[in-house]
Formats: sequence, structure tokens, C-alpha cells
Amino acid sequence: MTTLALNNVRPYGEDVTNILIDVADGVIDSIGENPFDDADEVMDCGGNVLLPGLVDMHVHLREPGREDTETIATGSDAAAKGGFTAVFTMANTSPVIDQPFLAEAVWAKGQEYGKCDVYPVGSISQGLKGEQLTEIGLMSRSGVRMFSDDGKCVNDPQLMRRAIEYAKAHDVVLAQHAEDHRMTEGSVAHEGEQAARLGLRGWPRVAEESIVARDAIMTRDYGGRYHLCHASTEGTVELLRFAKNQGIDVTAEVTPHHLMLTDEKLDTYDGLFRVNPPLREARDAEALKQALLDGTVDVVATDHAPHGSEDKCVEFENAKPGMLGLETSLAVVHRIFVEPGLADWRFVAKVMSERPAEILRLKDQGRPINVGEPANLVLVDPQSPWTAHGDEMASKASNTPYEGIEFSARVVGTWLRGTQTYDAKKA
Repeated sequence: MTTLALNNVRPYGEDVTNILIDVADGVIDSIGENPFDDADEVMDCGGNVLLPGLVDMHVHLREPGREDTETIATGSDAAAKGGFTAVFTMANTSPVIDQPFLAEAVWAKGQEYGKCDVYPVGSISQGLKGEQLTEIGLMSRSGVRMFSDDGKCVNDPQLMRRAIEYAKAHDVVLAQHAEDHRMTEGSVAHEGEQAARLGLRGWPRVAEESIVARDAIMTRDYGGRYHLCHASTEGTVELLRFAKNQGIDVTAEVTPHHLMLTDEKLDTYDGLFRVNPPLREARDAEALKQALLDGTVDVVATDHAPHGSEDKCVEFENAKPGMLGLETSLAVVHRIFVEPGLADWRFVAKVMSERPAEILRLKDQGRPINVGEPANLVLVDPQSPWTAHGDEMASKASNTPYEGIEFSARVVGTWLRGTQTYDAKKA
């Protein structure tokens, strides 16, 4: 097969058109009013929405080291099912991705599997110990575009300053997990009325916000590109808005679960809802929604974090933090923003594809749906009700916080450079 016709599609949810893909070259060949019925393969897309393939700046695929919970292959399957054509997998594996050969191995394995471009994130400090910087220059020459100790915060201000200076010199992004560990020791839930009522150790907003403020000032003074992982508080939004108004090169992400869920979910003490940073209060979720709408927060990133049942089906305090996200994120964003009319599909494309690719300077991901652009695409049926169940996920794990929740938007097809990586009809 050399050509594929996607007839009767609505790019960005707008006017119906027809798209011809040159599969051999992996690009969009033509867009026109007349169906391409003479293509090698013709698909009637039923007027469904076509978007650029999604890009996730923040996932945990667990390989190497915890292949019992996720692998590059199963994570790629989950990504394709969720509409993603590129993901960035964090460095907190075993061993930690702190050497060029480890980063190169992750990239090569993802390319060999071929379902999704899996970009390795390099650690900021060796072994995630927060003591000595990794070889940021060498790793950047191996193709690493982003560095993060995610799972841990770079608490040492002097080490963070040096990281910012090195990252600037090599034009790579530093992604910070903002958490002052001195304020969160033993904490498992947002510090508020709910945690107090349930007898859970509280996690204050200031633990996040103090690091955000410090790092914004450092980025102002020493330059570079700084990205905030999983923003979770109203105060963080205010700090980001201040930083951007000052012209500081700061970007930020929000997770689907911090947009949709609050600490009210903790009533059952279910370990599925243990996450870092914790689920906050309704006013935090509302502030994050508005910040995403007005651009103060730039992107949606899943923080996809698979865990086995032995790590989740335990006392809440002992549950490992993290939730699945790749297969539900588009449905969550649709439910929060598109269904109530707060935003359109172009907004979805911006925060889940175009802006992440722009921040990470990807040349063939997050591109507009135009002739000559890479055929990295996702087809979405906005009126196809389905219910989230962990045991039906493509991920190796099943720890979804949306168990039993019904969504209306479903990914029905994903293409990576013209090759279909997910087909709902065959799933």
C-alpha cells in the first residue's frame, strides 16, 4: 500500500473534507473536496474529528527496571490507543537514565517497536540523588531534549542553578518536580479539611509554590528554558502568571487528574487516588482549568504512572503514588472543555499536540494538518460513549482513577507517519 484515503473527516472538528496520505513517505499528500476513492486503501471516517497526533511531555514507561508494571512496548500500545504519536519517558527507571547509552537504548527500542516515538528524558542529577549533575552536554548530543529528576525535586538551589546554566548552554529544557521535601515528609494527601477529617498527613500547597517561585527567579537571572511538571495549586498558577508577565521563559503542564478530580475522592482511602502532587481542592482544579484556557499553563501532560496491584491495593499511606493516563486523557479534556463549550478542538490540538511539540522543538510532531506535513494523526469520535475499566487498558497496569466513569469521546484511529498504530475496530 502506498496511498491511504481518509474520506469524510473533519480536521479540528471543522468542515468535512478528504485527505490523501502518501504512506511510503509518511506525509499528507493532498486535501480536497472530492473523495480519494482511487487510493490503495480507502477509509470512510464518518465525519469524525481529525487532530494532529498527540504529544505527551511526561510519562513513566518503567523500562528499564520495572517491566512487570510497564514496558516501552506496552506503554507505546497505550499511547497509540490514547491518540499519542510521541511521548517523553521520565528518567526515574532502574538504572536511572543518566548516561547517553541508556537514553539511546530507550529511543532505539521505541523505534524498533514502531507504535510511538519514545523520547528519553535524562536525569538532572546522577542517580536522582540531587548531589552531582549528569553530563547534560553529552546526553544532549545523544538527542535528549529534556532533563528532569521527576519523582524527586532538585531541592539544592546551588545544584539547580548550575543545571539551569548548563541547560541554557546546550539549549535543552529543564523540567522540575516542584516539591520541597522538607515540608512533605510523610505526607500523603492535600493539606486541608479532607485530610484532617480522614486522619491523613497533609501536603501543603507551599511545598510546591516555594520551589516554583525560587526556580522562576533563577531562570530570570540565569536564563534557559524551564518547564514545571504537574502544576497543582491555585498559588502556582498565580506565580506562573507573574513569571510570564516578567518575560521569564517558563512553561507548565497540568495533568488530566488534577483538572478533573479533587481530594473528595479520598473518602474511600482507595490507593488508586494516591498521587504526587496530591489531588487538591475544587478551587485549585478551577484555577488550573482557567489557566489552561488563558495560556498561563501551556499543556496537558498525563504523568502516566503504571503500578501493580501489590503497590496500590494497600493502606492509603503505603500506596505508591501515580495513576494511568495515556488512554483516558483525550476523553477527560473533551469532557471538561469541549462538551460544555468552553473550548473547541483547535484548543485540544494546541494543548495536547502543538504546544508540547513547540516547547520540545520537535520538527515532525504536533504539526498542522496540511499538505506536506507528517501524517501523524488521530481520529476521534466525539459521540461514542465508553466506560473506563482498568482491566481493559492496553497498559500492562490497571491503576486508572477513572474506573467506572463514562466518557463520550473515543479514539478510533491513530497513525504514525502514515502507518496505522491503533484501530478501534481491531482492538
